[in-house]
Amino acid sequence: MRLILTWLALVLASTAAQAVDAEAIKDPRLKEMAWSHPDKQELYTENNHPELYCLALNIYHEAKSESLAGQFAVADVVLNRVNDVRYPDDVCGVVLEAKMRESWKTKQHKDLPDDERIYYPVRNMCQFSWYCDGKSDQAKDGDSWRRAQVIAYMIHKNRKYRGITEGATHYHATYVSPKWAPELDLVGRIGTHIFYRWP
Repeated sequence: MRLILTWLALVLASTAAQAVDAEAIKDPRLKEMAWSHPDKQELYTENNHPELYCLALNIYHEAKSESLAGQFAVADVVLNRVNDVRYPDDVCGVVLEAKMRESWKTKQHKDLPDDERIYYPVRNMCQFSWYCDGKSDQAKDGDSWRRAQVIAYMIHKNRKYRGITEGATHYHATYVSPKWAPELDLVGRIGTHIFYRWP
């Protein structure tokens, strides 16, 4: 099984670059999105396509330096979690799942309505580390951001390369050893990420 995943990753890495560019050119929905935001490196925004936007943010922050196979794999894990009852049932819920704390600016006002309160993720208490690392979540590398948006669209809307991780719901970088890893079944490695699924 691990050999199949590694072989698939190599095949995908060699063909996905052309596939991403070709998909962006031929898909009329992507062309329309690009036309609506010609001044930015964005195909869609947080407001008009929140699920795609959340998925693209996760691809960007978790895997922008990975091969395209690695980027599709990270996206596949998010979608696998959406389909798993142990996680929220929407992309943004999965990507932004975290322990939250209220800002001191709003906490001091006891009569403030809840929709006006400000909350921040607690450091190191998130499903994906970029969301609670204290740094800006804004994508700064325009080319990588646009590619993450295309990949998010391809896997979410067109199901392109869906299943590349063979049902994985977890991954970690090769340079860390999380305590949860031995409790899960190893699926394989793509780039600098090792993928696992529930037993």
